[in-house]
Amino acid sequence: MSSAPSSLTDKVLPLAFEDEIIAAAFLGTTPAFVGAGGKVFLAGAEPKTVEAHVGASLCAASDGRRLVSGGDDGRVVETLEDGTSSTLATQKGRWIDRVALGPDGVVAFSAGKTAHVLTPKGEARSFEAPSTVGGLAFAPKGLRLAIAHYGGVTLWFPNAAGAKPEVLGWKGSHLGVAFSPDGRFVVTTMQEAALHGWRVVDGAHMRMSGYPSRVKSFAFTADGKWLATSGSGEAILWPFQAKDGPMGKQPAMLAPSPTSRVTAVAPHPKDPVVALGYEDGMVMMARISDGAEILLRAPTNTSGTDAVSALAWHPSGGALVFGTLRGQAGLLAF
Repeated sequence: MSSAPSSLTDKVLPLAFEDEIIAAAFLGTTPAFVGAGGKVFLAGAEPKTVEAHVGASLCAASDGRRLVSGGDDGRVVETLEDGTSSTLATQKGRWIDRVALGPDGVVAFSAGKTAHVLTPKGEARSFEAPSTVGGLAFAPKGLRLAIAHYGGVTLWFPNAAGAKPEVLGWKGSHLGVAFSPDGRFVVTTMQEAALHGWRVVDGAHMRMSGYPSRVKSFAFTADGKWLATSGSGEAILWPFQAKDGPMGKQPAMLAPSPTSRVTAVAPHPKDPVVALGYEDGMVMMARISDGAEILLRAPTNTSGTDAVSALAWHPSGGALVFGTLRGQAGLLAF
């Protein structure tokens, strides 16, 4: 590392599961881990294993109250803190590739080229994208869904039947998608080693490139001032304070490693701090203002088999969980 960081490794409760971890979250106070093999592991006072999918889990999202996952069994499943689960939707013979949670209990999911929205009342809406859906994200206000696909992003109002969806175009394959917390910007990760963004009000473009590998994890800080991203030997943070976003500005860099790349990022829900996971299994926290680092988990290897694949904060910011490709995990409560 650039300098010897402080350490909280002795404060982390180690956990282990017999499956690759693809996502993590808190359900109430209970850490939840989604295994690639279809199980959800609840690491509470009385640990539980939920058989969410018959086959592989492909995606998951959580709002702190429930965890919604999609699998190659064509099912969208909701898991709660007490271990109960229910099927929200079924797409026979299709994979559920992406899920997202919106306001007031709304759920979005995709199967192939079709994006679906379910309301708590059971109402269903669908939108046919021009190609396979790469990512889904709800706007911070109002019921508006961003759908990433080849050639850009479509902004869709599921409840406005007569409203024409707005297309933000840019050539290439767009995968993950996120709104800034103030709703002014939409950003996608791409199949190439770059991100692309738009200013929603006028569609102005912003291209963020220069990565040595594809960006697979990205998230805005709580105040919306920075977009933290993986894909390099340090966390790359693009500035979004100005009206033009990061255009014409240099990104900030946090917690560089000379031997590994960042694989997961998770900004703190309140403070200017980012949790970072690395390809060699290391987990760090870094403060944006001065780059101060705290080590949470030391590197375990350099082959990538124990890469950090999931990071999640408790909504209060008082606890953090992480998981890896080898099924290793940890809980830090402050």
